[in-house]
Amino acid sequence: MKTFTASPENLGAYGPVSTEDGRALTILRLRASKGDEAIVRFAGVNDRNDAERLKGERLYVARVALPEPEKGEFYQTDLIGLHVEDAKGVPLGTVAGMHNFGAGDVMEIALAGGGAEFVPFTDTYVPVVDIAAGRVVAELPHDEEDE
Repeated sequence: MKTFTASPENLGAYGPVSTEDGRALTILRLRASKGDEAIVRFAGVNDRNDAERLKGERLYVARVALPEPEKGEFYQTDLIGLHVEDAKGVPLGTVAGMHNFGAGDVMEIALAGGGAEFVPFTDTYVPVVDIAAGRVVAELPHDEEDE
């Protein structure tokens, strides 16, 4: 399975994982594989057919089981829904998602006027993340045609 942890081995420390429909899966064995992948044995998944039924399934860890992030680090789930404004405090929209298409993390902003904008999740484009205040300050990229 593909993990979204600092190290695939960490997954075993967070307790059971849950499927999208709420079914809990207890990890019996876990071995890091390559990169961010792990080979996992779940209780009740007794053969290849059982395992195949989990293919493509999103599995979740309870937020309370995760360690607090370091300063300057964020759990993506904590960013979703935050209000986005520019450096002058003008509302732009809300954080709709976080993505990584291979070149780094990108924040998706659902614009207040409709549509969406994708912004690199770097200090240059997102200089302020204030989860306690429920806001993010973002600099939208400018097209050369706009200038």
